[in-house]
Amino acid sequence: MSTERSFVDYVFEQAALGDALTCKPMFGEYGVYLEGKIIAFICDNSLFIKAADGTQHLTRHLPMRPPYPGAKDYPVADELLDDTDALRTLLIETEKALPAPKIKKPKPERSRARKPKS
Repeated sequence: MSTERSFVDYVFEQAALGDALTCKPMFGEYGVYLEGKIIAFICDNSLFIKAADGTQHLTRHLPMRPPYPGAKDYPVADELLDDTDALRTLLIETEKALPAPKIKKPKPERSRARKPKS
């Protein structure tokens, strides 16, 4: 089962973080970004939070399960969706606790000239 866009919209509405919270489609599901940093996944109409050492106190009571077959377990924050303050706090603290995304090195330009045939 893939995630319905209405569920994604609901999560974003409940988080009340405005344009700072974004998502991108990923393999039929969604990656959730705060200030450009991936902090969660929305899979099968559930919100999976990336685990971070600095947020264990916020996630220790949440159920754990994999977002897709073969994945490691993630905290599932569905029970926080009706508590805007708790959800917003978890998302903000997760963003703070996770490392900055790695800067991608630009690919070297290839020469587009073709080699002459011998």
